[in-house]
Amino acid sequence: MNAIFNNKFATLFTVLGALLVLVAPQYLKNYGIYLLTYWLIFIIATMGLNLTIGYAGQKSLGHAAFFGIGAYTVAIMMKAGISFWLGLPAAALLCFAIGLILGFPALRVQTIYLAFATLGFNTAVWLVMRNEEWLTGGTFGINNIARPVIFGYSLEANRPYYYFVLAVTLVLAGLLWGLLRSPWGKAFKALRDNPIRAESLGVDIRNYTLLSFAIGAVYAGVAGALFASLVQFIEPAPFAVGASIMMYLMVVVGGAGYFLGPVIGAAVGVVLPEWLRDVPGVANWYLPLFGAAVVLLMIWLPDGLLSIPDRIKAKRAARAASAARTAAASRIGASS
Repeated sequence: MNAIFNNKFATLFTVLGALLVLVAPQYLKNYGIYLLTYWLIFIIATMGLNLTIGYAGQKSLGHAAFFGIGAYTVAIMMKAGISFWLGLPAAALLCFAIGLILGFPALRVQTIYLAFATLGFNTAVWLVMRNEEWLTGGTFGINNIARPVIFGYSLEANRPYYYFVLAVTLVLAGLLWGLLRSPWGKAFKALRDNPIRAESLGVDIRNYTLLSFAIGAVYAGVAGALFASLVQFIEPAPFAVGASIMMYLMVVVGGAGYFLGPVIGAAVGVVLPEWLRDVPGVANWYLPLFGAAVVLLMIWLPDGLLSIPDRIKAKRAARAASAARTAAASRIGASS
């Protein structure tokens, strides 16, 4: 009965969410649509990071580097006169290849040491973006990045571009959903839960570790490519280590290892600060309040917001077990 109720609740929640993202832009001004598009882009980026850290159990503080590689790949190719539709797959392929290479340290080190290795990678990529002016424009960046045209229809305006990004988000979410329910998804979870046991069951630890980084990097690269066309100007600052830490925070706040975790986490990381900034009496304190809210959340819900239903179910099960033990003890006492 609970499963039926939960499935109905999840279906209702999904349908309402789908209606909201489809209809809401019709009633929003340009900035609201821009913010929703920004949120969708970070959902894509954190879906990839959720695969790497939430499902495969690897630590990564270098995700913003792939986000930047995707953005600069599309920007540089479009400046060279190459179509966005060639730049987008090129960004994904480049991130896949670099993600595979970044996965090799994970074969030798784990936990905090792996996090520092990926953090060093992010710093190195960021320095290339800042110092190689002949390629990236350095601190001056690259501007006038056009938005794509699809079947002769321009996506230059904010609303058409929002629906394009929404379609990409749904396609990538569907692909990830299928991946997680395939033998690959089970192998990723086995790698996270117990690598030694997974290896004894025939899971190729080496290949799945590398793939978790590579596929996660592809999602970040696609998100970066969409980001470049959204803001139409890129420079190194959005791809620094701080952005990687923020993405990691989004995954943890939403719930690492929960499929919808990036949706909630990106909303907390992108939409919530903007909303707090416009609340009367809070505007001047929105960043300290946001930081305090995150600290409290991590104390009370270290597994993220989507762990709340599981915690409630666990408490109910514990109460039921306690009541059963009490009843059994009463029956034994009465019979004796």
